[in-house]
Amino acid sequence: MTLRTLDDLGDVSGRRVFVRVDFNVPLVGRSVADDARIGATLPTLEELLDRGASLVLGSHLGRPKGTVVDDLRLEPVAARLAQLLGRPVVALAEVAPAVLPEDPIVLLENLRFDLGEEANDPSFAGRLAELADIYVDDAFGAAHRAHASVSALPELMLASGRSAVAGRLLQREVDVLGRLLHDPARPFVAILGGAKVSDKLATIEALVERVDALLIGGAMAFTLIAAGGGSIGASLVESDRFDDVRSARTRARERGVAIELPLDVVAAEEISADAPTKVVPADAVPDGWKGLDVGPETVASFARSIAGAKTILWNGPMGVFELEPFAAGTNAIARAVAGADAFSVVGGGDSLLAIRKAGLEDGFDHLSTGGGASLEFLEGRALPGITILEESP
Repeated sequence: MTLRTLDDLGDVSGRRVFVRVDFNVPLVGRSVADDARIGATLPTLEELLDRGASLVLGSHLGRPKGTVVDDLRLEPVAARLAQLLGRPVVALAEVAPAVLPEDPIVLLENLRFDLGEEANDPSFAGRLAELADIYVDDAFGAAHRAHASVSALPELMLASGRSAVAGRLLQREVDVLGRLLHDPARPFVAILGGAKVSDKLATIEALVERVDALLIGGAMAFTLIAAGGGSIGASLVESDRFDDVRSARTRARERGVAIELPLDVVAAEEISADAPTKVVPADAVPDGWKGLDVGPETVASFARSIAGAKTILWNGPMGVFELEPFAAGTNAIARAVAGADAFSVVGGGDSLLAIRKAGLEDGFDHLSTGGGASLEFLEGRALPGITILEESP
């Protein structure tokens, strides 16, 4: 896969560039709680500004479903971006204004305030297309969405003879994940966590074809354990997925891929920071108790596999890491991956949050800004926001 990038734009001085960014960040009141996604796109924005372009930035925030939600306005994001850039950023009150101010950097209002965004409406995309001479996509986290600012807009720009290219963030994501997809150093170990196996079943099936070992933690592991006959107490389970996970394990055995499940878990009767806990075998959780974190024996086993890896992909926590009694497993896996002599990639908001809380960002080779997008990419799917930017053969 070869993308058109900023290197293909030529002179952009005096031209207005629409940059699709992913500023879908958590807010606390009117302040940005985590600016990692904003910071990740700074190289693209600074390069375009240094080359003399003016910027029209577009992003979504949350799920307003085509209505104006005051708590999801982008003004706090504009304020934080201005601090990071060291330049003024004008936050507009409209999604697609008829006339733009002359300021060098403007941020449109939340694109999802307009129903046309999620509907991939060509007419809405046409209104956005009138705002700029060039299109740049730097929103990898939205690349798997066939939405107007991701799909219809670049298509319109190209059809009218204008440029549509990838920004530096999107370019880096495709380069790194392409390496995992096509040419990983081996052994290649993937670590998956999270709540529901149904959310990552397609990923499990795809990774079984590519990795050497698959380590599965989090609540999703209990569906596999229960499908194998284990007793999981009141732990989360999706019994309608038993046949699917059994099929995935059969395919893994055929390929010689090790699927490692928790050996022990930290259990409690309720999800609470002050609930009494105990460590129990993962396939013998007492009635009424829930497995809420991987236990020390599991951490040791997973760590051995991680230590021997040359490529590592991690997506999803090992338990309810937001609560201190159930955070040890996720934190231990984060330390193990950060300390491994391997090319390490992590994606997914919860995993990234755990890494940042532990101060381990520097221990990873790539922190992916798109959890869902990265998994769909690694499943081999065509992502709308990427395919439209590919160079013609």
